[in-house]
Amino acid sequence: MRSFYSLALLVCFIFFFVGCGPNSSKEKSPGIEEYENVAEEPHALLTEIPEYVKAPDGMVWVAGRSFFKGAVPNDKMAMSDEKPAHKVAVDGFFIDVNEVTNAQFRKFVEATNYRTLAERDIDWEELKKQLPPNTKKPHDSIMQPGSLIFRKAKTSLANRYDFSQWWEWKIGANWKHPKGPESTIEGKEDHPVVHISYVDAVAYCEWAGRRLPTEAEWELAARGTQLNTTFSWGNDATELSRMANSWEGEFPVTNTMADGFEGAAPVKSYPPNSAGLYDMAGNVWEWTSDWYNTNYYREMLGTKQITRNPIGAEVPYRKQNPNAHEKVIKGGSFLCNDQYCASYRVSARMSNSLDSAQEHLGFRTVATVEMLHSKNN
Repeated sequence: MRSFYSLALLVCFIFFFVGCGPNSSKEKSPGIEEYENVAEEPHALLTEIPEYVKAPDGMVWVAGRSFFKGAVPNDKMAMSDEKPAHKVAVDGFFIDVNEVTNAQFRKFVEATNYRTLAERDIDWEELKKQLPPNTKKPHDSIMQPGSLIFRKAKTSLANRYDFSQWWEWKIGANWKHPKGPESTIEGKEDHPVVHISYVDAVAYCEWAGRRLPTEAEWELAARGTQLNTTFSWGNDATELSRMANSWEGEFPVTNTMADGFEGAAPVKSYPPNSAGLYDMAGNVWEWTSDWYNTNYYREMLGTKQITRNPIGAEVPYRKQNPNAHEKVIKGGSFLCNDQYCASYRVSARMSNSLDSAQEHLGFRTVATVEMLHSKNN
């Protein structure tokens, strides 16, 4: 699914978030003891900041270590693509303390005159390459730049697999107008920037001298010092409304706003995790650099090795749509709900096409020692 190209909802929802459905998992979560001693621990992981490197403003150091990536054994809400957990080792890195904000993204746009995909004219010849053969071109009135925005359902829904019931293609929706052309981000400079495609996030990273985190880096950062918990704050689900911005109530009809917000919240509205990072659970989804591949976790376990600094699957693959080319997104959003997709869990993961953006999707960046040292020399 393409954000600015997803012109008709029917086309949109062929590609959009098929993996996010009512929580269920028939696969038994293997115990961590099954994976102990699969290989020797990597030596000399980077754990401390070298003396010759200065910590960038607004970033937190995450010390390198090995850990089990994926669903912990006691997570009853884990989906099949979060299993089996497999051991990885990650060298230390810097990561943004919060999601990239509207104010930060505006500086990038002003410096480069960059236009996000949701703002660009639509190329039908490019779009139809992703659609079934002989798909008819939509009417010109629909072939306008825009993006997907959330709208509440008016009544309870018997079928939550049909997300056209709460997503709307909105012409004129983009990062500057998150709800459509009449909306604005004025006064929301400290909100996470949204309607950002993977292409847009990478462009920002290149300008800032950063990159997107790998899924392993993101998960280690989200876990902080608590490596075996379901949530970034621990295992207590009753802490959700205090610790994260999610949907509380009947999704997608009524949001009780027990956490204080109905839509996206300003960054740092909730307590940080043990690594000092904000909004690693909820608020808006965050891009990673990994290809999404349904089979990747099982293949990684089958190697019987501890992979150092994994960069994800070599090729993208999603069982429901084998032709999809999608990246992993992490962290969940203000729409995540335990009745639908409790993706505010650390191991939760979703897939999103590179040129797709929505009202609840943003990003944060990473800087490595090598990147910073190279930049300063």
